[in-house]
Amino acid sequence: MKVLVIGSGAREHALCWKIAQSRRVSGLFCAPGNAGTAQVAQSVPIKGDEIEALAEFARANAIDLTVVGPEDPLALGVVDAFQAAGLRAFGPTRAAARLEASKVFCKELVARHGIPTGGFAVFEDAGAALERVAGSEPPIVVKAEGLAKGKGVTVAATRQEAEAAVRAAMVEKVFGEAGNRVVIEEYLEGPEVSLMAFADGRTAVAMEPAQDYKPALDGDRGPNTGGMGCYSPVPVAGDDLVAEAMERVIRPTIAALAEEGAPYVGVLYAGLILTRAGLKVLEFNCRFGDPETQVIAPRLETDLVDLIEACLDGGLERASAAWSAKKSVCVVMASGGYPGDYETGKPIRGLEAAGRLPETVVFHAGTKQTDQGAATAGGRVLGVTALGGTFREAVDRAYAGVQEIEFEGAQYRSDIGRRAAKGEDQG
Repeated sequence: MKVLVIGSGAREHALCWKIAQSRRVSGLFCAPGNAGTAQVAQSVPIKGDEIEALAEFARANAIDLTVVGPEDPLALGVVDAFQAAGLRAFGPTRAAARLEASKVFCKELVARHGIPTGGFAVFEDAGAALERVAGSEPPIVVKAEGLAKGKGVTVAATRQEAEAAVRAAMVEKVFGEAGNRVVIEEYLEGPEVSLMAFADGRTAVAMEPAQDYKPALDGDRGPNTGGMGCYSPVPVAGDDLVAEAMERVIRPTIAALAEEGAPYVGVLYAGLILTRAGLKVLEFNCRFGDPETQVIAPRLETDLVDLIEACLDGGLERASAAWSAKKSVCVVMASGGYPGDYETGKPIRGLEAAGRLPETVVFHAGTKQTDQGAATAGGRVLGVTALGGTFREAVDRAYAGVQEIEFEGAQYRSDIGRRAAKGEDQG
C-alpha cells in the first residue's frame, strides 16, 4: 500500500520511520517533509494547509492511507476534504478537532460531561479578563483559545505576568485570532503525564505514557516551548493510573463527542495532572504528540499501520498494542534564541556519527537539505532519541548523541530524563 504523511517536523519523521518498517507499505511520501523524512520517504512539496492540493496528490498517486501529523490541517478540515474525495485519512474531522483548536469548546465539553478538570472562566473582553486576574491569587493560568504552536499557555507566578499574558493575547494579538478569547483557569499542582490513545469513534486503546518538558531551560525555567524533551515510560503512571485515565477521561471524552455528533477517529492525546484531589485533564491534543511520538514510536512493537487501519475500520475492540520494556529518552536540540527570535540556515554536522551510536535515532524537526548537507530551518531542529535497559542508560545514550552533533547556536536542556534516572538509582 502507499502511505502519505502530512507534516514537516520530528513527529512526522518518527511516524515515517515507524511506518517504513511495515511490510505492508510499498510506497511512502511526506508532505512537505524535511531532511530527515527524506531518508525514509519521498518528499512532496505541498504544505499542510494546502488541503485541496494534498487531496489531489493523494487521488492522482493512488494513496491508500494518509496520516495527518500536525494540528493545523486537522483544524482546517483536511480529513473532511479527504473523506469527501473518497480517500482514507487518519485523524479527527474538523468538528472533532475543535477539542484542540478551541480551548473554550474543550473546557465546556468536559464540564458538561463530568470529566475531571480544573475550574475555569472564558473571556471575550480584555478588560473583564484583567479584572478576573486582579481578583485571583497566583499562580494564574491564562490560555489563548485557539492554536498557538504550543505557546499560547502561560502559567503566571504573579498577577503582573498574568496581565501581560492577557494583553499579549487579546490586545497585542501575538497569536492572531487564537487570542480573540482567553480561558483563565484554576492552577493545578502535581506531576503531569501525557497519555495518547488510538480511537475509532467508539472505543480506544492506550499507548504507553510519556513525560514531556515544556519550559526552555533546565529546572523547568524560562518560557514555554513546543517541547524540549521527553521520556517514556513514566514511573508515576503505572498500569492502574493508565486504566483510571482511560475510564475517567479518554473513553468518556470519545463518548461525549459521539453524543454531540462529532465521532472521534484518530489519536487522542490527554495532558493529565495528578493532583492531591485526584487525576484531572489539563488539555487535549487531537493528534500524535511532539515530542511524545519520538519516544513512543521506538517502543511500539505492533505494526503502526495495522493499528491505524483498525481505527479507520472501527475494529479497535479486536486490536491491541505491544510495547518494548526498554526506556526511551528524547533530547530536543533547538536554534539559539528559541522560542523567541532565531536564525536558520546553519549547517548541521555529526548526524551520521550520532546515528551510529547504540539504539539511537536522530529525528529531524526544523531541518532542510542543502547541497552541503542538512541545515537548520526552524526553532526546534532535532530530537535525539535513545533506548536503554534503564533510564540511566537511555539518558546517557541520548546525550552522547547530542554531543556528536554541532550547529551554530545549538541549545538544549541538560536535565531531560534525569529525574527518572535518579528515581531509578534511588529505587
